[in-house]
Amino acid sequence: MTLTRRQVLQTAAAASAASALTVGPWTVARAAKAEFSYKYANNLPVTHPMNIRAKEMAAAILEETKGRVEIQIFPSSQLGSDTDMLSQLRSGGVEFFTLSGLILSTLVPAAAITGVGFAFPDYDAVWKALDGELGAYVRGQINKANLVVMDRIWDNGFRQITSSTKPMNTAADLNNFKIRVPVSPMWTSMFKGLGAAPTSINFAEVYSALQTKVVDGQENPLAIIDTAKLYEVQKYCAMTNHMWDGFWFLGNRRAWEKLPPDLRAVVAKHINAAGMKQRADVASMNASLMKSLGERGLSFSQAQTATFRESLKKAGFYAEWKAKFGADAWAILERSVGSLT
Repeated sequence: MTLTRRQVLQTAAAASAASALTVGPWTVARAAKAEFSYKYANNLPVTHPMNIRAKEMAAAILEETKGRVEIQIFPSSQLGSDTDMLSQLRSGGVEFFTLSGLILSTLVPAAAITGVGFAFPDYDAVWKALDGELGAYVRGQINKANLVVMDRIWDNGFRQITSSTKPMNTAADLNNFKIRVPVSPMWTSMFKGLGAAPTSINFAEVYSALQTKVVDGQENPLAIIDTAKLYEVQKYCAMTNHMWDGFWFLGNRRAWEKLPPDLRAVVAKHINAAGMKQRADVASMNASLMKSLGERGLSFSQAQTATFRESLKKAGFYAEWKAKFGADAWAILERSVGSLT
């Protein structure tokens, strides 16, 4: 069953009230000490469908394992920035972490291939690729980095460009535009190719960077613009769909292998099921978010995406990344989305 936006906000309101009283994990109730108590960290607010479905997931795991496996949820970058949490995941400080493939690319370069600018025309193409050959390829590369990765990637959504100055409707509008991008070579490369002035800033600092005019704009899916309240410090939103982004559900290998095989199967089953529900939630929210964000003052426009893609071709963006990923990986991408170069 898909969460409506109202249900998301009602659940989130209760969660926010609880988290305002305590600092620490967002957990499900349990009767006794678990045999395996693992931390799951992410960078999103408790209001986001990811955390709502993760809480359901943790409850289901606790129940089916008869209290043996407890997942403690640490949302909203409580345990540090994305780069901090990735380091903690590798060292065992946290056992689970969800991270964009483009940020993960600082450790696993091939993970960025899912974020090539303007590669995916729609969600049908995304899920065909990520639940198919392209997703299998990326998971194989993540495994080589000694991390565990679940089969189903969670949705972050197609990304849109917001600004406090003017709508970014064409590539020319981006000339020298100060835009926040995540800490990832792909984002920096793409926006430099479009003539902008990108600045890498971790997500936890985005709101303040926009508020203090360190940058004039940012790019994120509508669900994050909503739940992180970025509309409070931005005026315009150009619907560019310039990049699709998702969250790989990652695990620390040593902690994962401590779980007996039967418990691993239960944990993986519920994580993947929650990811599928979260995908549907994000799609449902996106259908109504333009209207609700518009009512809160964000002005929407439809970008001329052909100008962006042409600028990237002229700047050599696609040729550069084809060379970086290699011909074989690029061929897998193009089998899913068609020719890009």
